[in-house]
Formats: sequence, C-alpha cells, structure tokens
Amino acid sequence: MGKYSSIRQFMQENYLHFNSAAMVDAAKGYETHLTEGGKMMITLAGAMSTAELGISLAEIIRQGKVDIISCTGANLEEDLMNLVAHNHYERVPNYRDLTPEQEWGLLERGLNRVTDTCIPEEEAFRRLQKHIHALWKTADDKGERYFPHEYMYKMLLSGVLEEYYQIDPKNSWMLAAAERNLPIIVPGWEDSTMGNIFASYVIKNEIKASTMKSGIEYMAWLAKWYIDNSAGKGVGFFQIGGGIAGDFPICVVPMLYQDMEMHDVPFWSYFCQISDSTTSYGSYSGAVPNEKITWGKLDIHTPKFIIESDATIVAPLIFAWLLNH
Repeated sequence: MGKYSSIRQFMQENYLHFNSAAMVDAAKGYETHLTEGGKMMITLAGAMSTAELGISLAEIIRQGKVDIISCTGANLEEDLMNLVAHNHYERVPNYRDLTPEQEWGLLERGLNRVTDTCIPEEEAFRRLQKHIHALWKTADDKGERYFPHEYMYKMLLSGVLEEYYQIDPKNSWMLAAAERNLPIIVPGWEDSTMGNIFASYVIKNEIKASTMKSGIEYMAWLAKWYIDNSAGKGVGFFQIGGGIAGDFPICVVPMLYQDMEMHDVPFWSYFCQISDSTTSYGSYSGAVPNEKITWGKLDIHTPKFIIESDATIVAPLIFAWLLNH
C-alpha cells in the first residue's frame, strides 16, 4: 500500500473531516462498544448482498463482531444467489443509458437488473427454488413451522448447494451466519422473490401459509432475545441503509417499554446509520438520530453517528477497520 501499512492507517491519516471523519468515529465507536462487552445488531437494507458485502461481512460474523442481523428477504436470498450463480451474473456499467427496449431485452434473457448488476433467473432463482421447496414441503407435511432464515440455514448446512458454488464460500455471509447459527430477523420477508414463490404454493394449496413463521413472531422472538442480551454494556445498532430492515427491529425497545410496561429495559447503547437519504417531510430513513430519542429508542447519552454516503463504499471500510486490516 505504499506508505500505508494498513487500511486502518490510511483511514486515520486521510479521513479527517465531514463524512469520512464520521465514518472513522463510527468505526471507533463500534470497536469500543465491543471492547467494553457490548453486543451489536447489523441491519441490511437495499441490495447489499448483490453488492457482495459478504466479502467483508462474512469475516465480521466469523470473528464474532456481530451478534444478530436484521435484513430484508432480498438480502437473505441474494447472498445465496451470488453463491450459486455468480458466474452467470452480468454487469451493465452503462445502465443509465438503457432504453426501455433494451431493458425488455434483459427480461427476455431472464436477467433481472439491480442497478448495474443483472441476476440470472434460471441459474439463481430456480436453482434455489427446488431445494427450498423440498424443505418447505417436508415441514408442511410434518406440521412443523420455521422462520424464513431457518429454512435457508437448513438448506445451506445440508450441503445440497455445494455442487453449485461459484464463489469462494468464505465470501458468503449467509453461510458464515448458518455455521454460527447467528440469529437473523427478516421483517417483511413476503416482499422477496422467495416470499413470492412461497405465496404461489399457498395459492395453489400445496403448502399452508402457517408453515412459515410470521413477522409478528419475529418481533416476539426478538423481544426475548433483547431482554436476554441487553444487560451490561447493552446492544448496539449498526444500520446499513434505511427501510424495514432497520425500522422493524429498532422498535423492540419502545414496544417493551411502552406496550409491555417493562420500564427497566435499556435503550440501544450505540447507534450508527449509513444512508444517503436526506431529512425531508416524514422521511424516517433520513431522520437524524436525535429524532429516535422522542420515540423511546435511543437515550440522550447513546453514542450516535450518521454517515451520509454510499453504504457499498463505507460499510466495507468500517468492517476492514474492525478486522484491523
């Protein structure tokens, strides 16, 4: 790296102001939180899995620097799609210039575009579908019920996908999470490709909707987990992007305090959000952390950081800091 011996040194010497300084402060705060015995939740919005965040996040998981993840259904499945179909992905660097006719051409080729990256339907979606359907159907026949991520853990740990691997498995954050049995919350899982596929089987009366545990059950599970893990230094909240992945789990604290009347429940003890959303009329993703004080989510003294930047750039740098690279 020339005069820099590490990414950490580069950040310390160059990222001194504005969003870059906020990033370094947030990384130091995350590190301090763990050093002092705290636990951390990471929330994943957007298409971070398709952006291959697993390259850095998987190692964070293996090293025990995250204790629980909340993510969209898309991030859950897209990490697996990248694992089994990476060689069939296509990049479209000039995506801003595509005409509607060119977009239609991608559809006809079975390529679903996420910004500059096209996910191949046949190799990604369908390759997973037959294996996950078998697990859903087996559970349905036995009258068993599991959370969405639990079915995916079963699929990964069974080894049925290994013949399809097209990336180094150490770069799959879902595989790292499955091997650690890391708790995952997936609010709004229905809003995902796998959720749509599951719904199709329900409509066709092949599988009962109740075979999949619900978002309400995720919240009830999270409530118990939070109570069991928030002693001492407490639980921090590291939010990548906005949306339901962060909005859903952060509400567990005011729910416990206000609705369960558990007045000794601690607030989240660290908060950081990486987002390029701006504060506007009613924007929650762009709201500054202090707004969360009024909702009973953060304390006055909770360390708060907001990095107004691209999470695909910022998150890997913070993870590199935590890994002491």
